[in-house]
Amino acid sequence: MNARIFIIEDDPDICEILEYNLKQEDFDTETFQDGQKALDTILKDPPDLILLDLMLPGKNGLEIARIIRKDEHTSNVPIIMITARSEEMDVLQGLEQGADDYIIKPFRPKEVIARVKALLRRHLRDEDKIYQHGELIVNFSKHQVTSNEEDFDLTPKEFLLLKALIQANGRVLSRDKLLDQVWGFDYYGDPRTVDVHIRRLRQKLDKWADFVETVKGFGYRIKPE
Repeated sequence: MNARIFIIEDDPDICEILEYNLKQEDFDTETFQDGQKALDTILKDPPDLILLDLMLPGKNGLEIARIIRKDEHTSNVPIIMITARSEEMDVLQGLEQGADDYIIKPFRPKEVIARVKALLRRHLRDEDKIYQHGELIVNFSKHQVTSNEEDFDLTPKEFLLLKALIQANGRVLSRDKLLDQVWGFDYYGDPRTVDVHIRRLRQKLDKWADFVETVKGFGYRIKPE
């Protein structure tokens, strides 16, 4: 069965371009121009990936992403945010609400296809993967971190940081590398934002705070077992 992709975009011309190019790659597509209608369908029957415009009638992209990430049935659906605005805060808000990637209009259809395929591959690799370190359990597919049945309430960015460090298998990741992996390669903000998120992550992990180690002058890594 081909991957089902929802295109949520209020510009009919962009919808048509995206739908045509995705179908050329044998993806099954469904388009929505109203945010609320799209959200209602997603919650009932989640797709394999969502292309989500930021500005929509009914309910905007940020609200939709937030609700999707909070619902246990849709929390792991990959989201690529599409925005006509290149302001840093718009992009950051989208990523903070749980978008996995973003594309700024005008875009090249081939770029969208490449990102869709890459994100679907990454998502399939993560399906049902569980990492355990002592009593600490990280479920990648459910975006869940627990210890002795205690659930740590991490933001999408905090979870993605933890995930990136775990998947590095003990290697040190620099701030720039973490920015590329978690915020996206087009991010041009202050690299110190990584330090802020790491600090918040440690605070939430409580007694597991030292699980994330600082390697002075180089970056961060997961504490070796």
